[in-house]
Amino acid sequence: MFLLSSQLLAADVRSDDITFNSHDVQLSGTVVYPLNQTGHVAAVFVHGSGPQKRNLPLARALAAKGIVTLVYDKRGVGESGGTYEGKQRVSEHNVNLLAADAAAALQVLRQHPQAQAVPAGLIGISQAGWLIPLAAEQEPRPDFMVIWSGPVSKVSEEDIYSRYTRDLDGAEVPSYEEALRARKTPYVWPDFLGKDSNPVDSLKQLQVPGLWVFGAQDGSIPVDLSVRRLKALAKQGHPYEYVLFSSLGHNNISETLSTVTDWVKRLVK
Repeated sequence: MFLLSSQLLAADVRSDDITFNSHDVQLSGTVVYPLNQTGHVAAVFVHGSGPQKRNLPLARALAAKGIVTLVYDKRGVGESGGTYEGKQRVSEHNVNLLAADAAAALQVLRQHPQAQAVPAGLIGISQAGWLIPLAAEQEPRPDFMVIWSGPVSKVSEEDIYSRYTRDLDGAEVPSYEEALRARKTPYVWPDFLGKDSNPVDSLKQLQVPGLWVFGAQDGSIPVDLSVRRLKALAKQGHPYEYVLFSSLGHNNISETLSTVTDWVKRLVK
């Protein structure tokens, strides 16, 4: 539901606090939108890993560029109900649950007065690379997807890579193959975590336009492996694109925000 009170965040941006339900839990968030212009497009921001609260600075930046944005507290964090899963955050159950939360957020955003009758999509970072493709398979389907530094790989493949790099960005990060060859023992996926989530399974079923933004110095995800898989999917006819910035690492939102907003606006014209 939407609260009646609005808050003026800046000269040209306003916000409405909202609550919505997902899997019997009430989640809390904020819709941020341009005050003196009609939103060209709307988007839900999907979290990266960790106990993330709503990202209001990013929502303000997107709204200032004409994108109505919903940000929310992850379940069990901030004002959202439920339990934050910290120990088994990449389990099949938790990945599916967080993807369902993102889909529920998109559904409620479409009902907001500022987001009705405009294209609406999902934007996220890092862990969202597993969540957004799953959420995009649910109804209502998003009109687009944007993922900063999101792995197009299995959870296990990302784990192999980030353990080898210790999550450290660098001017010369290793390839995925180097990380794999360096292992002294075979990698065994724990059965208690359920399925080893693979976004490619969903991406093969989707025809939702998508943009992936990578930094070539990213030591957290296997960028080379992700790019190869996106290229293969694009050759199969899926509307997926990527951009690779040679001087950037994993956390590159601020440097690439204009690239994303320009792509979204161009896509929906």
